[in-house]
Order: sequence, then C-alpha cells, then structure tokens
Amino acid sequence: MSRAAAFSYSPLLPTGDDPTEYRLLADEGVDVVNGPGGRRFLTVDPSVLTLLTAEAMHDIAHFLRPAHLAQLRAIIDDPKASPNDRFVALDLLRNANIAAGGVLPMCQDTGTAIVMGKRGRHVLTDGADEQAIAQGVYQAYTRLNLRYSQLAPLTMWDERNTGSNLPAQIELYAEDPGGQPDAYKFLFMAKGGGSANKSYLYQETKALLNPARMMEFLDEKLRLIGTSACPPYHLAVVIGGTSAEYALKTAKLASAKYLDNLPRTGSMTAHGFRDVELEAAVLELTRDFGIGAQFGGRYFCHDVRVIRLPRHGASCPVAIAVSCSADRQALAKITPSGVWLERLEPDPARYLPDVELDEGEVVKVDLNRPMAEIRAELSKYPVKTRLSLTGPLVVARDIAHAKIAERLDAGEPMPQYLRDHAVYYAGPAKTPEGYASGSFGPTTAGRMDAYVEKFQAAGGSLVMLAKGNRSDQVTSACQSHGGFYLGSIGGPAARLAQDCIRHVEVLEYPELGMEAVWKIEVEDFPAFIVVDDKGNDFFAEVTKPVLSIGRR
Repeated sequence: MSRAAAFSYSPLLPTGDDPTEYRLLADEGVDVVNGPGGRRFLTVDPSVLTLLTAEAMHDIAHFLRPAHLAQLRAIIDDPKASPNDRFVALDLLRNANIAAGGVLPMCQDTGTAIVMGKRGRHVLTDGADEQAIAQGVYQAYTRLNLRYSQLAPLTMWDERNTGSNLPAQIELYAEDPGGQPDAYKFLFMAKGGGSANKSYLYQETKALLNPARMMEFLDEKLRLIGTSACPPYHLAVVIGGTSAEYALKTAKLASAKYLDNLPRTGSMTAHGFRDVELEAAVLELTRDFGIGAQFGGRYFCHDVRVIRLPRHGASCPVAIAVSCSADRQALAKITPSGVWLERLEPDPARYLPDVELDEGEVVKVDLNRPMAEIRAELSKYPVKTRLSLTGPLVVARDIAHAKIAERLDAGEPMPQYLRDHAVYYAGPAKTPEGYASGSFGPTTAGRMDAYVEKFQAAGGSLVMLAKGNRSDQVTSACQSHGGFYLGSIGGPAARLAQDCIRHVEVLEYPELGMEAVWKIEVEDFPAFIVVDDKGNDFFAEVTKPVLSIGRR
C-alpha cells in the first residue's frame, strides 16, 4: 500500500470573510456573561431568535439585494438585450418597487421558509432554538400578506394545508462561524416551488471532466431548466461532492451567493473552490441559448457560480440549482454588539430608468368576446408576439384540474366557465385590505400538461395563460383543437395585483383556499404567444442543444 499523506485539514467550504452590510435590529435580549476559565459567553434569549426570524422573513418577501436590482437595470441599459429582455427586466423592477411598500409580497408563492444557523461554542441559548425560529416563521406568515403553501400528509395519499406555512426547514450547526466563538450567524431563504423544482442531480463519471464534454453536457442540461422558475436566474453548478445530497446542498447555497468568497483554486486539502473562468464561459453559453429573460434574448442568467468539490473516485455528482427573479435571501448575525440583519434595498425606485422605454408594438386582446373570436384574433400573430389582455379570466391550478378531470371521467360535461374563458394557472397570496387581490402571479404551466388534451377535446382550456415551457403533448393538442398557450411574465406578482387585476371572486371549490377556481377581471395584463394553433412552440427551438464535442 502507498504511504498515507500527512494529516492536514480544511473545511470543505472555506467561505472567507463576510463583506455584508448589516443593519442593527435590536440590542436587547443578548448579554455577555463570565464563565469558567475566564471565558466570556454570549447569552441569547429565545425571543431574539423569534424576532430576528420574523423580521428576516418580512424583508425577503418585500426587498431585494442592491446587486440584484443593479443587474436588472443593466439589462435595460444593454444595447445587446432583446426588447423582450428589457420589457421583462423593467416589469421586474416595477414589481420590486411595489413590493417594497411592504404590503404586497414580490411573488405570490411566498415559499418554504429555510433557515440555516451556525452557533459558536460560546453562545448560550435555552436549547429550543428550532422552536423559537419556527415561531418567527409563524408570526411572519400569519401576520403578513403571505401565502400558506405547506401540506401536512395525513395519510400516504391525503394532505391538508397547515394554515401557517409551517413546517420550516431549519438546520442548525455547532461551529464557530467565521472563527468567532461568540457569534450566531444565519442564512434566511424563502424558496418557491418553481425554482425549487429546478434543482437537478446528475450522477456522472470521470469522462465528464474535460472542457469539451463539460460544455456539451451543460449546453444540454441547462436548457432543460426552461423559464418556469422565472428567469433571469442566478445559476449554480456544482461538480463533485462527497455525496449526492452534499452536492445539491452546495448548489443551493451557491445560488444564494453564500459561497462567493470560496478560494479560486484547489489544493491537496481537498476544499471546494470557485472556477471563475468556467463561470464566464457558462454565462456566455447561456447568452447564446436564445431563451433570454423568458421570451427570447440573452438574459437567461444574471450570473453563474461554478463550484468544484472533492469526490469519491467512483462517483461524480453534478448538481444544478437556480435562484429566480424573486431572489429571496438575507444573512443575519447575533453578536455581543446586538442583533443584525442584512441591509436589503428599501428604495428600488432608484434603479428604474429616468425616461419611459419604447416598449414596442403590443397587440390588445379583448377577453370579453366569445372564445371563437379570441382564438381567431390570436391566430393572426406569430409566437413571441406581445399581448395586452383585458377582460375576464378563470383561474384554476393543480387540485382544481384534478377535480374537473374526475368529473369528465365520470361522464359530466366540461364546466362552462372553462369553455367560455381563458384559463390562468395561478394561486393568489392573501388579499390586503383595500386591494382587489393579493400578489397573483402565474404558476408553472407544465404541471397541468397532462390535462390539456382531455380538456381541449371537451371544449375547455382552449386559451391557457401561465409561465414556463410546455411539453410536446400540449403543442399537439393546441394544433389539433385550435388552442393557444400564452406565457405570462414569471415574477411580477405584486405589480399584476396592483396594476392589472381589478376584481376577484370564487367560482367553485372555495374550500380549497388559494387552489379554488376563481374568476378575475384584468386590465392590460401582459402576455406573450408561446404555443399557437398551428403547431409552433417558441421554446421548441431554444431548448435544443447545439454544442458537440470539440466545438468549443
């Protein structure tokens, strides 16, 4: 056997210095006491953890980081950006400005609450930290205009909404964060279903570890992310890992910029590192996809993080994750000087352009007309055409579709409301007092793909509105039955609620809460033709890989 190497140690993810700008949240509930051996201990009252969590979940529902907002503005200012890129970026900036008012959250899917904490060895609590943090999540989601998305499994097949957005995902570690024994540091995240569903794990081999094969692999796999998670994305790619689950976790942390200060080179201590040259190459690769910021262009991604991890010689996991246009995370810390929370941007209006952009030609569609007339109007225009919708929409998503499918299977007719109106796949957040609607952005269209042929054959769902790409079966159904799929911008749920939705009422299944069937009245609601009645699909071409080994 070969001689063992000398012992050496490095953390797997040496995160480096913390350049975050914080704001003081409180200085009560923390104290420094003397302990044995002359050591000083930081004591933290449970109420501090609850307060910090509630405030963090509020902030990330309404505010974004300045760097993210600056990237949106850069799209508007980039002459190489497509008109659709600029339109999406401007809409997302307008949405951020509305959300910063603290009433409407930036996205209707206010997410799963995720909290990671690292507690130094000289920090003392009552030991029930997870419960205190969960109490803060509960306070934020029940007091604010946020949506409850967590389902409790009652049996293997039966579920019920918990009515509080609990449980949260809470992970606490015993380690000195940044080498500070008297500090307690946190990462708070809210992860919506759309972006969470675009986390991927691939089990590869050593054969992947060369530049040509890697770029070919990424050209294929990154296109599959599509737009249903609301680009432009913060993309993370992790190559290697001591386990599959560690690779996935690292990708999630990297997408939140938590690992930005990793080393830039590897060493024999086998720590992870960022490959900034490969990041630049992958970013340029995504610029060439043609997918853009949802409806064609260059800005599929704001930026890319590529992290290389050590691996077992027989295993090469590759993990991919994204943070979406609702880029919701914040750092926090508790130290002897008080309770500190990352300073997010309270005034996103300063990133808006000074003059109105020329937003190009827009086709106005009157949804008050009979369905046959609406379809005839849409049939005049090619895919990628930008629309402005005014009139009634029916809102239905997963559970409502399943219930209607059961009715069709039982021989009942298609509900008239799905025959007469376009259907919007969405589920609103809570409605604030004085508003017609809570944040009400689109949900992922692909989850309803299995119903489209059945529904269209029965005369319903002939015009659909949602976000993201659809499967071939939807394109075929639309071609067979004269249907259309319209893409809504994923992300600006607060702007849609404030500026476009004029009335909301429940049509059926009120017991389903936000999953009920609704009827809404909209005005100047933005959309794009994605799939038409002739078999054309905007995403069909841009999701095909173009690289082959040796081309790059």
